[in-house]
Amino acid sequence: MEEFKEEELKKLAKSHKNSGKGDNGQVVIIGGSKLFHGAPILSLKVASRIVDMVFFSSPEPSIGPVAEKMKSELSSFIWVPWKEVEEYIKKADAILIGPGLLRYRREGGEEYDKASEESKEITETLLKKFPNKQWVIDAGSLQVMEAKYIPQNAILTPNEKEFRFLFGAEVGSQPSPRQLLDIAKKYSCIIVLKNIETLVCSSQECLVVKGGNVGMTKGGTGDVSAGLAVALAAKNPPFLAACASAFLTKKAADELYKKVGFAYNADDLAEEIPRILGEYWR
Repeated sequence: MEEFKEEELKKLAKSHKNSGKGDNGQVVIIGGSKLFHGAPILSLKVASRIVDMVFFSSPEPSIGPVAEKMKSELSSFIWVPWKEVEEYIKKADAILIGPGLLRYRREGGEEYDKASEESKEITETLLKKFPNKQWVIDAGSLQVMEAKYIPQNAILTPNEKEFRFLFGAEVGSQPSPRQLLDIAKKYSCIIVLKNIETLVCSSQECLVVKGGNVGMTKGGTGDVSAGLAVALAAKNPPFLAACASAFLTKKAADELYKKVGFAYNADDLAEEIPRILGEYWR
């Protein structure tokens, strides 16, 4: 299979010296729950370094005070009350949904089962209501939604478990590039299947993204990668954004590994990615 080539990163849109506020992208990030406060924060940490505006909202009421408190340490996002989120989706260039949303059979108890149903309803309602927006779908949303609600050109960023939650009836014991291509074609989407070697497939082609190391197994690295994907998707073709986000995440992880071995976390990765990306934008 053909490998994603590093020189393709030069095609990524750059900000121009005459840019005004908002010209370099506006994104909305939707996620978070009582159990997973930090997941969407990791996404917005990396996205806020790339696009002009990041709007963050959560259906979980307890996230609001947490987000407001975090603004004292991380100021580069705007907290949006849940009742106003649709107004911000309308003007966004790209939307990420799923990091930190509760999902089925993960946390146990009736309270979390109910929250998982709410995650499903929220995800599918918003995808149906705004089918023409550029979506990045990750984590909790992938585990609760039905595939028929995938919007055209959406970027899906599953690990193998999440891939099976969404497409289980359509895949065999080991997802193959051919299967990914067929599924991407069927749903007119882009699939980023995260693994030791990440496969990125559109309805027309599949590329492999190599690199990465054992440090990427830590919690939150997928949230960082999803935040990068939505930031790049704001001003780039979705397939390029998907491939570039996978490549840059692995590249940043490899640079961290050279310095500290596997002893880095998702926060370190969020800090390293902009430095790596900046090398291609000079």
